Amino acid sequence: MNRAFTRKKDKSWMHTPEALAKHYIPYNVKFLGNTEVEAPKGTEVVKDAVRKLKFQRHIKKSEGQKTPKVELQISIYGVKILDSKTRDVQNNCQLHRISFCADDKTDKRIFTFICKDSESNKHLCFVFDSEKCAEEITLTIGQAFDLAYKKFLESGGKDVETRKQIGILQKRIQELESENSELKEQLQGLEEQLMIAHVPPTGSVSTKPLSTDAFDMVPFSAVTPLVPAVASNGCPPPPPTTTLPPDIRKDLFGSEPFDPFTCGSADFPPDIQSKLDEMQEGFKMGLTLEGAVFALDPLDSRC
Repeated sequence: MNRAFTRKKDKSWMHTPEALAKHYIPYNVKFLGNTEVEAPKGTEVVKDAVRKLKFQRHIKKSEGQKTPKVELQISIYGVKILDSKTRDVQNNCQLHRISFCADDKTDKRIFTFICKDSESNKHLCFVFDSEKCAEEITLTIGQAFDLAYKKFLESGGKDVETRKQIGILQKRIQELESENSELKEQLQGLEEQLMIAHVPPTGSVSTKPLSTDAFDMVPFSAVTPLVPAVASNGCPPPPPTTTLPPDIRKDLFGSEPFDPFTCGSADFPPDIQSKLDEMQEGFKMGLTLEGAVFALDPLDSRC
């Protein structure tokens, strides 16, 4: 393994610039996996990674597991790794995060590159089995780097910064979508708990509190009159005695009702007062005669 994006100046590239700038170059390979490495580049670094992943793949193969097939899509924006059957993107390695790429001169099928992970900031080494086209894939990645660098110089670095901002925004969108799904699950759980709390158990009698008005008073209902309790001897209790307040014995203007027999002599003129005295005397005499007749009645005496 001895290539790290280097080529001779007299050697032409394999693909047209438009193919890598506007589209991508696909390759069908087998994915041996990726592993963390300590350094971002180096031949010995990738050799150790290849040796480790080959050993792991040999164990999985003995257990009956097949090496997964993937499709590489190489462009000036990076290297995408897609599942060959489902077409799902497994990894999207942006070109500015790839720090090293090499093919194995002793094994024409193996090629590898080192990429810095955007989330953990760890350096991961990806290893592929390419069916004897490892050198071609490595040269294609090298050409993508060359075109991306020329575009960087032409745009004054703005294009790379724009892609970085787009990558950051895409990552933030994924985080928000994940948070949104978690919040939906929590909300659904709370709604289910609320519904369970409102369902009364079987055989229980639900007691509903009385509704009150704006002054926190229970409204009067003529349909349900108050019934006095029956005493122990079977007779209803006497009605409660109510004493009216002093203000009830006054009229609308706050004065006591007029009583001609309780007024003093100084309250009226002499002529009117004399008439009132005569009426009072006659009333008293009538009461006296009625009492006398009642005493002389023999029937009343027998009673």
